[in-house]
Amino acid sequence: MTRTRTTRTARVGLGLAAGALAGLSAACGGGAGNGPAAPAAPPPPAPAATQVSADLGDFHIALSQKTFKAGAYSFTVKNTGHHEHALEVEGPGGEKSSPTLAPGESGTFDITLKDGTYELYCPVDGHKDLGMKTEITVGGAVNGY
Repeated sequence: MTRTRTTRTARVGLGLAAGALAGLSAACGGGAGNGPAAPAAPPPPAPAATQVSADLGDFHIALSQKTFKAGAYSFTVKNTGHHEHALEVEGPGGEKSSPTLAPGESGTFDITLKDGTYELYCPVDGHKDLGMKTEITVGGAVNGY
């Protein structure tokens, strides 16, 4: 009878081990048709901002492009004049401006432009009245171009 108990004990132990292994396999997603979950697809990349350069000379603004479509823009502003200057963009998409820049300095700012007309000017005291301004039309012709 000792041999029967040993065999039964071994069989029970093997059965428990097999059951535990099956339970772990099911809990971990194993089993037929339960492969690992597919990774979520990454979101599509945001459209890159259009780069625009703006040279701020003494009392004039020169932009690197003349036509604009609605969307994200990154303005790089460089003061090429002999006085402090800044650039402000104001229109239907809101307003944004660069910091005031000493001669030779550069700065950047991002803005989302919507269809419509925008005024770009230097907000430093009196510079706009000295001609440091221009307009752009987003979604149409710019200044007749």
